[in-house]
Amino acid sequence: MLPQVALGGNAEAPSKTIPEKTVEEKIPSSILQSERDNILTLGVENDLFGRGTDNYYTSGIRASYLDVSSSIPEFAHDIDDIIPGFEINETTSLFYSIGQNIFSPKDITNIANQVGDRPWAGYLYGSLGMTSITDNHQDQIEVTLGVVGPYALGKQVQKFVHRHISNSPDPKGWDDQLNTEPALTVGWQRTFPQYLGAQIGPLYASASPYVGITAGNIYTFANTGFSVRMGPDTEKWQDLPDRVRPAMPGSGFYEIPAAGWSWYLFAGAEARLVGRNIFLDGNTFSDSASVDKNYLVGDANAGLAITLGQMRISYTANYRTREFKGQDKPEIFGAIGIGYRF
Repeated sequence: MLPQVALGGNAEAPSKTIPEKTVEEKIPSSILQSERDNILTLGVENDLFGRGTDNYYTSGIRASYLDVSSSIPEFAHDIDDIIPGFEINETTSLFYSIGQNIFSPKDITNIANQVGDRPWAGYLYGSLGMTSITDNHQDQIEVTLGVVGPYALGKQVQKFVHRHISNSPDPKGWDDQLNTEPALTVGWQRTFPQYLGAQIGPLYASASPYVGITAGNIYTFANTGFSVRMGPDTEKWQDLPDRVRPAMPGSGFYEIPAAGWSWYLFAGAEARLVGRNIFLDGNTFSDSASVDKNYLVGDANAGLAITLGQMRISYTANYRTREFKGQDKPEIFGAIGIGYRF
């Protein structure tokens, strides 16, 4: 028996599957072609913003300039051949940063060397980085040069701040800080933005896992984690605030909201397998104070970002597990970020 053939054009044509757009393809053109494509960000981290103490990781400050969708120098194109999946395209942006970190033992009023406690240390640095979205992932690459030791000015900055804050003790142990050492660190992070997403009425919630590796005489570690965020659906392309390293990755990118203001909530968790941390292991090329570090360190954080016109303000509460043997309690510190887009 012959198969029946439908006549008169009533046969249904085979359906064609339309491939889903990648994250790179979904980015609105308004983001890539904005007239205000420069963002300045100042981030300050301090344990006074958290538990209200002044020890261990006592202060971090980082000023960054993000040039959105900028012209990329010729030498940067070589990265295409080095990192699998990395591509310089319309989303590629450059960022430049300068910063300082200060570390101290638990008792900053003790002038004697405190064996078994975190060494005194200052770290002054400058960074050059690049971020790019390719298909469904975002790569962030950063090269950092700096100095550890007296030339990092940790002593001068901490003493100046304490001199001008009422009831603040005088830090007395800086004579035992880490020795002068040049610093070089190279870091790479790969994030999968909006890996999971859900529409909740006028809001949009998403989860973004990430992995990374950092190598150098200051830090050497591998890390993995995830971030979640929720805010108005119209503002789903905001990135997390730029933070002092090591931290949850974020470029500090945000849009100027059409309604004049906007907001979003965010949180995250990270695990780091630490091979080297100069602020615990001590100097690389000379004898110095040191402690036995923990090789596995975890971070958890949560925060709020509010955009008012061209300015964004953010606060992040951070919890960090014990970083060395004998540390009496985990660290709790806060981070405040102020960005301006122009």
